Amino acid sequence: MSALAPTLQAFFTNRLTQQRQASPETVAAYRDAFRLLLAFASERAHTPPSQLDIGDIDVAMVSGFLDHLERQRSNSVRTRNARLAAVHSLFRYAALRHPEHAELIQRVLAIPPKRFDRALISFLNRQEVDALLAAPDRCTWTGRRDHALLLVAIQTGLRASELTGLTCGDLHLATGAHVSCRGKGRKERITPLTKGAVAVLRSWLAERRGGPANPLFPTHNGNPLSRDAIEHRLAKYVAIAACTCPSLSTKRISAHVLRHTAAMQLLHAGIDTSVIALWLGHEHVDTTQIYLHADLALKERALERTRPATTKAGRYRPSDSLLAFLESL
Repeated sequence: MSALAPTLQAFFTNRLTQQRQASPETVAAYRDAFRLLLAFASERAHTPPSQLDIGDIDVAMVSGFLDHLERQRSNSVRTRNARLAAVHSLFRYAALRHPEHAELIQRVLAIPPKRFDRALISFLNRQEVDALLAAPDRCTWTGRRDHALLLVAIQTGLRASELTGLTCGDLHLATGAHVSCRGKGRKERITPLTKGAVAVLRSWLAERRGGPANPLFPTHNGNPLSRDAIEHRLAKYVAIAACTCPSLSTKRISAHVLRHTAAMQLLHAGIDTSVIALWLGHEHVDTTQIYLHADLALKERALERTRPATTKAGRYRPSDSLLAFLESL
């Protein structure tokens, strides 16, 4: 067995599990990254993965692997950078155990993440939210469950993984009603609930009849809904809601768009971005700035404050269809 194999094993058992106490999701992400890397390097070097040495994973090999992810596997730049972060983490650990490979390790660590364009986020307006919440058939058990789930998602901004992990015991519907969750980075947070949401959830809990440890939004078998199930149900309701709200058909809507919608509702209500960051469980307040960039109404209000006193308020619109055509050229 080469030096790479015991180093990689120690990286998972000592560095990630014991020293950093990484979450199962982080361990799984790193595991997948190295499974792909070892398979790629083994094919290139014509060597079994267990016989690969640290010297085989040089800059050329890692760079080729990153290109392979984008071109052959059609991974996004974000995914490519996440795989590179896993490689960097391993090599920083290897630098302490194998100083004889210091030069090679430093060269691999010098590989920079790839820059990428940041698209504006998508979110739902009030009319689209109302249409989506009206889509589930509340005459059925599934419809009532899905209505409660969508309402919680839109109001709280929980991630899909946080929604699927909710238990009946996470709901607190007495005075100061809120939902508690253990989110990304193992951060505990609580999110308040409106009176309307409390009424819906109190009714759902009475029908659900689950213990504190049981999933809040289960399948018919009592198991937690999966992320794929949530996305599947959401796509169904978007198609139904689009019949009464056509603008929904022009948007690509996922569970994360519901999270963005919650943030934009808070922003439109005048809530400070630092509070929104706490609400959503962001690691850094800077992450919340994306909502400021996406909010055209906020920018228009700022522009309105800068207009001269003699200028008529409002956005300019051509008064004639021919002028509108000329403006569009």
